Amino acid sequence: MWRELLPVGRHAGTGGYRRYAWTAADAECRDWFRDQARARGLGYEVDRNGNQWAWLGDPAAGDAVVTGSHLDSVPDGGAFDGPLGVVSSFAALDELRARGARPARPLAVVNFGDEEGARFGLACVGSRLAAGQLTPEAAHRLKDADGVTLPQAMERAGYDPGAIGPDPERLARIGAFVELHVEQGRALDLSGHRVGIASAIWPHGRWRFDFRGEANHAGTTRLEDRRDPMLTYAETVLAARKKARLAGALATFGKVAVEPNGVNAIPSLVRGWLDSRAADQETLDAVVAEIERSARRRGERDGVAVDVVRESFTPVVEFGHALRDRLAALLGDAPVLPTGAGHDAGILSGSVPTAMLFVRNPTGVSHSPAETAAEDDCLAGVTALADVLEGLACS
Repeated sequence: MWRELLPVGRHAGTGGYRRYAWTAADAECRDWFRDQARARGLGYEVDRNGNQWAWLGDPAAGDAVVTGSHLDSVPDGGAFDGPLGVVSSFAALDELRARGARPARPLAVVNFGDEEGARFGLACVGSRLAAGQLTPEAAHRLKDADGVTLPQAMERAGYDPGAIGPDPERLARIGAFVELHVEQGRALDLSGHRVGIASAIWPHGRWRFDFRGEANHAGTTRLEDRRDPMLTYAETVLAARKKARLAGALATFGKVAVEPNGVNAIPSLVRGWLDSRAADQETLDAVVAEIERSARRRGERDGVAVDVVRESFTPVVEFGHALRDRLAALLGDAPVLPTGAGHDAGILSGSVPTAMLFVRNPTGVSHSPAETAAEDDCLAGVTALADVLEGLACS
């Protein structure tokens, strides 16, 4: 399975993946998922929001145990973030069949669409829509860098954007959702364990900072006459690093757009996107507020207007202790650890009992072509997931 999926959406120049929602690469991934489901004789369906489901047993029976993740990527992302969870889910079902396990509850594998938000700027679109955390109206307003709207992209891919929206009946069928994911840090590697259990997801969000100055000639405009938004942006990036470090939080400007974007032109607009995360809500709010204050103070000095818009936000997710403790009992000495990365499991946690397993990442590198996990660790993850599914669905 891994070898079949590996070349899909891989960029020859960077070695990273560009599996963006509702593109040709995404369609190949979706075809792969469908084929895996049918090869196992599983019931296959696509829900109103474009999420794919493969069912062992009757979905209508309810109280299902669901596993899975996503297949899309960040720009030039790694091979493991998302796909490891989907591949491992199919492999875990194979393992259950090899053991002769007989599920007493329906089992399903899911591929949630547009988890990374690489194309339209909002993470976890498929699960947010299903859980009612994103309205159809707001989803219809999403656009990519080329001005293509989400509905247009869905239509071009052969899906009906008019059907998207909350899916409470489907979520009501789920008794537990367990997502396996490569760890996106080094906590497991440092502890010596192959597999861990998630305790919580830090609160996190994305903020757009617009720095508006005055376009002018780079070769004739005196430094003292300039209203250069790039200076304000640069100082804000440095301030974000400092404020986050002092608070024990995280703050990253990882995306920037410049207008008119000419080598010999002072910009009129610099637009930067801040990703910030912290262990608790109070700390996160304080860090973002400090970054915004720093931006405005520098903007006044530079003659630059600063506007800040929160584009998305996910509050702290404390995974339900009952399911988390059940996983811990099934897996013995697996460590329980928090994460700063967002996941579909976090979105669904407000609607169904959810839990997460992490597979060791020896480098801690993620969202990069250098992302990796050892084969033995991945196989240990499959075994752990199979143990969990057997314990939840076959007892």
